[in-house]
Parts: sequence; C-alpha cells; structure tokens
Amino acid sequence: MNERLAQLQPHLRSWGLPAVVVALGVLYPWYVESLAEAPLIGEFVPALGSMVIMIVFTMMAVGLNIVMGYAGLLDLGYVAFYAVGAYTAAWFASQHFEQVTFHFGSTGVSEETVGIHLSIWLILIIAGALTAVAGILIGLPTLRLRGDYLAIVTLGFGEIIPQFVRNGDNLFGFDLTHGTFGISPIDSPGFGETLNSALSLPVNYQQSFDRARLFYLTAVVLLLITVFCSVRLRDSRLGRAWIAIREDETAAAAMGIPLMRTKTWAYAIGAFFGGVAGAFYASFKSGAFPADFYFNISVFLTCMVILGGLGSVWGALLGGMVLGYLNVEGLAKIGSELNAAGIEFEPTKYQFGIYGLIIVLVMLFRPTGLISERRHREEMEHGVADAPTYDVTVEASDTDRERAND
Repeated sequence: MNERLAQLQPHLRSWGLPAVVVALGVLYPWYVESLAEAPLIGEFVPALGSMVIMIVFTMMAVGLNIVMGYAGLLDLGYVAFYAVGAYTAAWFASQHFEQVTFHFGSTGVSEETVGIHLSIWLILIIAGALTAVAGILIGLPTLRLRGDYLAIVTLGFGEIIPQFVRNGDNLFGFDLTHGTFGISPIDSPGFGETLNSALSLPVNYQQSFDRARLFYLTAVVLLLITVFCSVRLRDSRLGRAWIAIREDETAAAAMGIPLMRTKTWAYAIGAFFGGVAGAFYASFKSGAFPADFYFNISVFLTCMVILGGLGSVWGALLGGMVLGYLNVEGLAKIGSELNAAGIEFEPTKYQFGIYGLIIVLVMLFRPTGLISERRHREEMEHGVADAPTYDVTVEASDTDRERAND
C-alpha cells in the first residue's frame, strides 16, 4: 500500500493541484455570489465580466511567454497581434462592409443584415491564422537582430499597427478601420437554433440571460486550450530548440538549429494566440476600438510574464491573473477601501508606477519569478557547470595529478 502511495505522489503533485485549480475556475460562476457575501474578501471578488477580461489578458501572456520565455525574444510590440485579431473579428462579423451581404454560420443576425457575418467560432481560427501570418511578416525582417535591437524594432511595429488602425478610415479612399470611432457592433458567439433544439446550447450569447457566464466559460475553455498547446510545445522538439536558442544562440546554431526558421515559428505561434484572444475580446466587448491597442498593453503583458517567471506556463497564468485583476478592478476597489478608511489615495492614477514597483521587487527578491521554470531557477541558484577559460590550466593540472596518483 505504501509503495502504491509513493508511486502516486509524483502524479498527484504534477496533476492534483492543476486539476483542483481548473475545477475551481470552471465552477466559479456558481459560487461567486457566495464569495461576494463573505466578510473581508467579499469586496475584492471579481465579477464574471471582469474575469473574462482577466482571462483574455492571461491568454495573451501565455502566448507572449512562448516568444519571450521559450525562445528568449524580447517582444515589445505584442499589442499589434492583439489588434489584428480584434479587427479581423470586426471585418468578418459586423456591418462594416455594407457593400456586401454575406452570411455563413452567424447566429442572432437577420439574413437581410448587410455586411459580412461569419460564425465567431470560425472567425477565431481565421483571426489566429491571419495574426500568425502577420507575425511571420513582422518577424522575417526583424528576427535577424538580437537583444536590445530586436526590442526596439518590435516596439516600432507595436506603434505602427495602432496608428494604422487609428487612421485607416481613408486608405486610398476606402474605409478599412473606421478610424477613431472603431467598428461596432460585432456579432456575438452562439450555436444557432439547430444545436439549441438538439443539445440546449445557447442560440446567441448576447441575447441570453446568462451572457456573462457563457462568455466566462468560453474564455476558460480557450485559456485551457492555450495552456495545453503551450505545454506540449515546450516539451516538443521545437520547444527544446527554442530553449537552446534562448540559452545560447551561437551554440544552438553550431548544433544545427536553423535560427531564423525556429525564431519565426515562435513569433507565429505566439501571435496566433494573441490574435484569438483579440478576436474573442472584440466579440465580448461587441466592438474593436483603437483606444484598446496602445503601447502600454505590450509593456503590461511583458510585466505579466516577468512577474510569473520567464518560460513558466503556470507563472504566466499567475502573473496574468494577478496583474489583470489589479488592472481591471483591483486597484479601484483598494482605492475605495482606502477612501472609506479616511486615506485619500487613488491607486488607479499611479497604476503603471505600482506595476513597475511590483516588477522591481520581484527582480530584487525573486528574479526567476513567482513560479519559476526549473531550468531557469537552477541556473540562478547554482550557476552553470562550465569553467571559466582562465581556470582551464588549473583544471588540467588537477586532472594530471589525479592520473599520476592512480
């Protein structure tokens, strides 16, 4: 019996805690009201709508972790992929292109409604694919650079895309993005009358009384798919190549790893998840607006990955949820409690200063992040096994002595 328990313990440690967290996450809509009534913590329990936004940002943090954590590429323009995904949903699930009337799989929209109206489930895949292509197009001319130079170039692309969507209302006489007004309304997800009759699935999320719960559960499913793909990629041959490039790019090239192709894969796959998150968020918000895609979002996502731990999937989840909560409603609620206690301080005015302070503290006291990757943690704690060049002669003489004694 004891031997069986000893054999089960590693599996329980590996899968027990994640399974419990997933179960609590899926069941959250059914016990959130009870938590809201609990003393002390009730005031700080996030609503379902806030949780959807937090999960969307966490999805993007997991996607960015592929680029930064696995491949070691500092990307300061990830918001560009977020914007491409959102505007893909806007183009293919709204009345924006009123010159055309085309419907395929749309729910809750009259067949006479002008514009292109595809199924949101199909649009999530299209948005991911188009964003991956955008990642390749951005990556090909930039990934030959390293370190700070790569960061500066990606920062430039991260600024170009929001400016483009902000001024794309007159592109050679064609209104592509509707400028600063954005594109709305965007169609909502749903399963249509047929699946509603057969399996009691909701016809359309926006028209349902359980709108917030439906969006939340869908966001959880998308996040779980993102995490599953990220974990499988990390343990794959491609993932090991990314880690090799992160550790020593020159040595990886000497071992036969094609640098450009491998880096481009990281950029494309990371962009894919950013595009899916952007399309889903646009559908949830029922609009795509340029104000949602500013440079600070890229910095914010970078802070999530650093806070959780570079290369750690679970760290990206934790960092995304913590900073996402503070950004969506946490700081506002803390400010309300402080004002109620007679302390005049509004944390929302200093939110990015607070995030910066958090990152500084993490770098000082836990540089590998809250949930550090095993390889990264061991390197920080024990160093590497390689000896410095100036110690080679000393090591050689020690080896000669040992051989002489033998």
